[in-house]
Amino acid sequence: MEDVKVKSAGELYKKLLPALATKVADLKRNNIKHITEEDIWTYLKKYYWVKSKELALNEVVNDILSTPNEELVNYVSNNIGDQTEELL
Repeated sequence: MEDVKVKSAGELYKKLLPALATKVADLKRNNIKHITEEDIWTYLKKYYWVKSKELALNEVVNDILSTPNEELVNYVSNNIGDQTEELL
């Protein structure tokens, strides 16, 4: 299998948009609204991948899809104010 090389975080973000959009759709199916692809991306960069080097694309996609919804709700609610009721 060919390694996927990206030149910037922006390029990686674009490649991961389908996985991020899938996670957002999963959140919406669970009545969790107002969490965006960018929120998930920022959370994972800050807490999952901060010390990682050269992650494989499949690992990154797995992180996106397997991140517990509660962690994302807590992250977003803590970073945009106390709007937990609106998120659920």
